[in-house]
Amino acid sequence: MKAVIKQHQLNFIKFLRSTDFSKAIVLTIAILVPIGILSSVGKLEIGISIAMGCLLSSPSDVPGSFKHKVLGILSAVLLGSVSFLIAGYAAKNTYAILPMLFLMMFGVSFLSVYGFRASLVTFSGLLAVVLSFANLSTGIEIWEKSLLIAVGGIWYLLISIGWYFLRPQRATEQLLGETMELTAEYLRLRSRLLLGSTSDVTEIQKSIFTKQSELNEHHESLREILISSRTTSGNSGYTRKRLLIFIDLVDILELAMANPLDHQQMKTALKDNQEELKHLMSFNNLMAEQLEKMAISIHRKSELQDNRLPEHLKKAREAFRQFKSKVDIQEKRELLLIFRNLIDYQAKQVQKINNIDRILRNLEENKKLVYKSREVKKFISHQDYDLKILALNFNFESAIFRHSLRLAIIVIIGYLVGEYFSVQNSYWILLTIVVIMRPNYGLTKERTRKRIVGTLIGGAIAISIVYITQNQAVYTILGLLSLTLAFSLIQRNYTTAAIFVTLSIIFIYAILKSDVLEVIQFRIVDTLIGAGLAALGNLILWPKWELQGIRPVISASVEANRQYLAEIDWYYHRKDKLPVSYKLVRKKAFLEIGNLSGAFQRMTQEPRSKQANLGLVYEIVELNQTFLSALASLGTYIRSHPTTKPSEAFEQYSNAISNNLIGSIQILEGKRQEAIKKTELGEAGKSFRQKFDKLASERDEEIRAGKMQIDRKTRHILQEAHLVIGQLEWLYDLSEKLVEKVKRLNEINE
Repeated sequence: MKAVIKQHQLNFIKFLRSTDFSKAIVLTIAILVPIGILSSVGKLEIGISIAMGCLLSSPSDVPGSFKHKVLGILSAVLLGSVSFLIAGYAAKNTYAILPMLFLMMFGVSFLSVYGFRASLVTFSGLLAVVLSFANLSTGIEIWEKSLLIAVGGIWYLLISIGWYFLRPQRATEQLLGETMELTAEYLRLRSRLLLGSTSDVTEIQKSIFTKQSELNEHHESLREILISSRTTSGNSGYTRKRLLIFIDLVDILELAMANPLDHQQMKTALKDNQEELKHLMSFNNLMAEQLEKMAISIHRKSELQDNRLPEHLKKAREAFRQFKSKVDIQEKRELLLIFRNLIDYQAKQVQKINNIDRILRNLEENKKLVYKSREVKKFISHQDYDLKILALNFNFESAIFRHSLRLAIIVIIGYLVGEYFSVQNSYWILLTIVVIMRPNYGLTKERTRKRIVGTLIGGAIAISIVYITQNQAVYTILGLLSLTLAFSLIQRNYTTAAIFVTLSIIFIYAILKSDVLEVIQFRIVDTLIGAGLAALGNLILWPKWELQGIRPVISASVEANRQYLAEIDWYYHRKDKLPVSYKLVRKKAFLEIGNLSGAFQRMTQEPRSKQANLGLVYEIVELNQTFLSALASLGTYIRSHPTTKPSEAFEQYSNAISNNLIGSIQILEGKRQEAIKKTELGEAGKSFRQKFDKLASERDEEIRAGKMQIDRKTRHILQEAHLVIGQLEWLYDLSEKLVEKVKRLNEINE
């Protein structure tokens, strides 16, 4: 019970320190100040218009570089004020309303082809069109209101910048803390692959897919913040340290992805040594706990707890030595090599975690981070804003085109329904549609459900409070509190946010009007109508199911893995300084598997009739994820251990694997498939095994001669032979299975 209470306390502290909560405070202040000052001098309508500008500008204020933050808000200000101006004048003409709604909804929404930040800016434009029907302030010309909205946007920008300079490190600290927590959860999931039962593996893998996507998003945000600020503001000590932490977190993810290796094969090999395996895996949980402790320290701004991982690592090594002394080395050689690889993996992870610990304690050595500005900028994902992108997406193959057309039609239907039934505050229907509708069915369905549930709960709570008291002061306090909580929870918990959105709207209307119960009634009815139309629109109006667009996503992931394999091959031959290209293709492989995992997760949210091939897609996603793990394992070993010259057998395996990947891509892209070059690997595999057996025999001779302690060089050569053989055979097997699976997928889709 204490642990549960403690966790809730921690979550509450994290929430209060989060950028979501601070942004909500900024927005609440930005809205209340003009309304409070101007209402006191009898100019409430001006204050409301300025507050609208603040509201329209806030969605684009998301974590990122300072430059992108400012440009995003300014773009939202411009689009919001211009959209309100056009919609406001068009709404005066009965015959212009429907064409205006169609063109504005389609045109503004279509701009979201330029990426995530652009979609937030377009939301401001869509919201402005809807609010032009609200008549929230009267006695002001439309052009004047449009200018006041722009003023409100600039006012919000100034408040936001002021808050940013007061707490410039808040967003970075929150992202770092959350990334540490996600990495800790990922470590635990990877360990469970070895310890879980066969029936649990599928669910564990699905959880790994989700966690991978979340980590990719956090890594991208941290890259943008840390690299952009470092290249613009110079060698800041704070930024340098946080960038070093980020680099270690990326390495921890790669190491975790690389271990365990083939979990099914390892389970079989270790079936008689479950106690030793559980002991090693429990150490993985200790590493996860240490990461979580560091994350808590960042969230709370508290001192770090003692790092006892080095002590635990010594105990793990001692336990391995004791186990080794009890078994016949010649008989259990492969088992010992498996345990040795796991111990080496844990030692590397401890080193990375220790690095982070020392940086957070300001104990790190004078470690320099040297890079060329041109090279490091390659790690930031840049959005192309060329006008050609609009032309390329202006067709039914584009998901954004379909969504924009769908949104425009559903908004028009919502407007006509409100007019036909003379619904009070019918713009709430349009507002609900704009807020809920998303390009994919799954997210729209989820938001529809949460919006309806949140609105019903919020309406029930509001009715209860209205029956208890009719005090205007209580309504004011609750309205402000609900508004702040709604803004802060919109990205964290949409159902709870919908509850507070409903409460804030109802209490604000309760202050302005006496018929608050009628307001609650219409709020609920309008939300139900809007949510129903949004869900129906996504179901019947040109839906683009994930299965229809899954092949290019799979192809991109396979190609990224192929490039990663080529870089590992290159580095294995030269063993020079690790090139930037290696890190770039690794990053790309991680991002593409995250995109593939995300597409699969969206498939699971679609109607069951569209999930006929879900099992096959899951198998392909799992194969790609496993292939990337095997690549990461091979690359990590080659980077961190002394290795011998690659053999001819290695070349044959590498070429055969690459050919299979190329063949898979050709099948997925619908090109005329060239005959996949079949390399005769029988001799190559035999050569690998002979090499390992020869090394093992030489070591056996040493043992018989009384040399029980293996020298470091011999151990490394044995480890290399064992791991490289195992990984290449595994990679080849995975690539063969991948060819078979994509052929089946291609046949089904034809």
